[in-house]
Amino acid sequence: MKEHRVGIIMNGVTGRMGTNQHLMRSIVEIVKQGGVRVSPTESIMPDPILVGRNEVKLKKLSAMSGVEKWTTDLDSVMSDSAYPIYFDAQSTLRRADAVKAAATAGKHVYCEKPTAVDTATAAELHRFCEEKGVKSGVVQDKLWLPGLVKLQRAIDKGFFGRIFAVTGEFGYWVFEGHSVPAQRPSWNYRKEDGGGMIIDMLCHWRYVLDNLFGSVKSVSCRGATHIKERVDEEGNPYKCTADDAAYAMFEIDGPDGEIVVNFNSSWCTRVRRDDLLTLHVDGEQGSAVATLRDCYLQHYGNTPKPVWNPDIEQPIDFYDDWSKVPEQEIYDNAFKIQWELFLKHVVLDTPFRWTLLEGAKGVQLAEVGIKSWEKRQWLDLPEL
Repeated sequence: MKEHRVGIIMNGVTGRMGTNQHLMRSIVEIVKQGGVRVSPTESIMPDPILVGRNEVKLKKLSAMSGVEKWTTDLDSVMSDSAYPIYFDAQSTLRRADAVKAAATAGKHVYCEKPTAVDTATAAELHRFCEEKGVKSGVVQDKLWLPGLVKLQRAIDKGFFGRIFAVTGEFGYWVFEGHSVPAQRPSWNYRKEDGGGMIIDMLCHWRYVLDNLFGSVKSVSCRGATHIKERVDEEGNPYKCTADDAAYAMFEIDGPDGEIVVNFNSSWCTRVRRDDLLTLHVDGEQGSAVATLRDCYLQHYGNTPKPVWNPDIEQPIDFYDDWSKVPEQEIYDNAFKIQWELFLKHVVLDTPFRWTLLEGAKGVQLAEVGIKSWEKRQWLDLPEL
């Protein structure tokens, strides 16, 4: 068996997302399975080194993951040719300088989103990597969620006919920390640290909408900071300066005409729906509701005929006439799937379209969304 061993600098993986999704559920699992099999006689084996600023956290993470190599000296591994890939899961404000340093050192770059907090910086990172001749990728994990994969197949098979509307609901209650500990990091709620719902989640909705339905062409967005004070990791109260909810509308150029999207995102809502994320899609011939793992379809022929009459109990159970898409395959972790695609892209030069340009598009939607909130008007998205 021919094994391509690929060193990966994993910077910032002591954080929640970096530890859980990228290290433990992606890279460690790829190592456990014997690498990424690319032919009966060939595989790609990741060889990670953990990088961060906190030696105690790195030692703990090393013991937990089984990844023996770690360092607090980023410069030393940047100059080491044994590590051709640089991965960044730091907080957003630290990302741009680190990505540029990695590209300058000749490293291929893969990073979390948002890639920056403004479009100019995000677009510059894409151009910078191209000029340095290195490959780039940005995490767009939700494209490989089982529910969205099932929805994409229904779209590709023409189930809906012409799609004209999408309603997205995302969020849950993030405890503020006064009585119950918070389940998200405190920097998420401080604008000065790169936090905020709009910059965090509109980057996701850009690639989800672009890939499933068509290019987003305009946005109207209203943000809010509903919870004014939270408690940080050290137990200290702090003022929330970033938006913790976003109420947005998007116009999309779909393949068969305009699609109108309503998308609510909130860390201040209590869930009474199918999942933490739901996408309700309406078309002329059918509708769907996609969750993180499932997808429910209702065809024109299965659509009930309600009659408005608030004086009687509703005679229709509106959940009855939906069909759940069956499990037709085994669905792997979404982050892991994209990691495997990027590793093959680096080693074998296979196609990989989720570059830093796609990351810049997400930042653009978030930035224009914030401007829309400030101006209280619809705004178009310029070509990138």
